[in-house]
Amino acid sequence: MPKRKSSFSSYLLALFSGALLPLALAPFNWWPTALFSTCALCFLCRGQGMRGVFALSMVFGFGLYGVGASWIYVSIHDYGHASVGLASLLTGLFALGMALVFALPLSLFGLFRKAPPVAVLFAFPALWVLGEWFRGWFLTGFPWLNIGYGFIDTWLVGWAPIFGVLALSGIIAFSGALVSLIGERKQHKSLIGNALILLTLICAGGAYLKIKPWTYPSGKRLKVALVQPNLPLLEKWDDRELKQILVNFKQSNESLLDQDLIVWPESALPTLQSNISGFLDEIDTTLREEHVGLLTGIPSNTDSNHYYNSVLGLGRASGSYQKRRLVPFGEYVPLERWLRGAIGFFDLPMSAFSAGADQQRPIRLGTVQIATAICYEIAYPDLLARDARDANILLTVSNDTWFGQSIGPHQHLQIARMRAIENAKPLLRSTNDGISANISPRGKVLEKLPRFQAGILKTQVTPYTGSSPFSQYGSLPIVGLSFVILIVLRVFRRFR
Repeated sequence: MPKRKSSFSSYLLALFSGALLPLALAPFNWWPTALFSTCALCFLCRGQGMRGVFALSMVFGFGLYGVGASWIYVSIHDYGHASVGLASLLTGLFALGMALVFALPLSLFGLFRKAPPVAVLFAFPALWVLGEWFRGWFLTGFPWLNIGYGFIDTWLVGWAPIFGVLALSGIIAFSGALVSLIGERKQHKSLIGNALILLTLICAGGAYLKIKPWTYPSGKRLKVALVQPNLPLLEKWDDRELKQILVNFKQSNESLLDQDLIVWPESALPTLQSNISGFLDEIDTTLREEHVGLLTGIPSNTDSNHYYNSVLGLGRASGSYQKRRLVPFGEYVPLERWLRGAIGFFDLPMSAFSAGADQQRPIRLGTVQIATAICYEIAYPDLLARDARDANILLTVSNDTWFGQSIGPHQHLQIARMRAIENAKPLLRSTNDGISANISPRGKVLEKLPRFQAGILKTQVTPYTGSSPFSQYGSLPIVGLSFVILIVLRVFRRFR
């Protein structure tokens, strides 16, 4: 295809298609929009050099993150006390920064400007996969808005326990690239026909794999209580409210002594563990006598300079977990020396944490091992996969109050569902104001509590043994395959 210049209408279509892509994700779940968006971007970038692809991808990415991560505005404005103008500016700058990260890997698509259609058909999804993988670790990563999440309730999800969510994203990008070629079906009739056959086989394979059991139940079913206190965020961190929070914590636990496990959300106790050690010892003694385990979020410290966002086990539950992937500005402040104190957003509660050790022992409930992720960590597929190999239950605790009434909590729940599917293990999710849920190993929400309602979800969960291929190898196979595809395409082109 000859090199072409992008017009204003091309950039407008790129912006629109990027902004439309989040509609494929929760809470909308209009997955056909992902096909349109990827098709539009592939069509616009064909025939472009690296600079042209980079510019179009930047505009596309700005639309994607401007809409899909718009909940950041809520955190900055409602809880960071920034003005409407400043919050809008900071949200826009974030979207722009993510657009840059989005465009960098995809700009390599310009290397295939003069490549035949078959190279386009495979290079575009390979670069899309590598782009999502790149965004998952670059500068600590922001693995959010991966398009594979939008297909969690389709046949394609059968591939997730093998290759993870990145594989689903690659399949959708392949489909988008294929649709972009259909308009030229006269020239590429044979290629399109073969690609449609391949896509049909992929879908059929996903349907078969979707019902394949990768793990199996082990041990007795546990009675679990997920507590959703629904405490207002600013009130929660008011020292004057701490006494009443502790009273409610104790009374709620005493009413749940018929359960095997009680789970409280992230930072349910808004004070350092060392400040209430006597109170916790009393709770621990009572729970041990009743053979009940309790897990609760609580800040902890090892010395005066290192504080951690933690989950603590009491009673029959033993061990603790310290969060490893921290949220920039929410849990630590980059360039703290210059930014701390500038505006309220840079002084949010819990914004001075340290990251926990990369390797940590699992929390145990008797012989049951629990792999834990706190809040934002659930978005890192490989992080949880390593811990899930030998775990029987997955757990995530969160405080989605920061999202307000935005689409963020629904995206967060959808991400947690995908982690359950990838690792083929049941997952418990406890949050401050919703959406708390019990999720099956196949990603189905068995029971849940609605948002903005205090309540206790009494449910049951069966421990599982075994591990899926994704738990064993993570994203390495699909990332490696994407690199191999690009190398083969380039070497073959040079040989020709």
